[in-house]
Amino acid sequence: MAEKELIALLDSEIAALEQARAVLAGGSGAVARKAGRPPKMENRSAAESPRTAKKKKKKRNLTPEGRARIGAAVKRYWAAQKKAAK
Repeated sequence: MAEKELIALLDSEIAALEQARAVLAGGSGAVARKAGRPPKMENRSAAESPRTAKKKKKKRNLTPEGRARIGAAVKRYWAAQKKAAK
């Protein structure tokens, strides 16, 4: 009885390894996913959704005061570079 169980276990392991090899080799395995967007699922909870972890970042705008500060800093920088070159 132990031999039959061992053979059955080996056969199942071989089948699993062949299936994994087919998936990795790009073959048409039963586990292989189709390319493209997955179909829309109606009753999916928010916890199951893969898009819940990715949040849209808020766009950051530069105020006119901030732009003036940066412009003044750049002018000071280039004035210092010009002075150092003389």
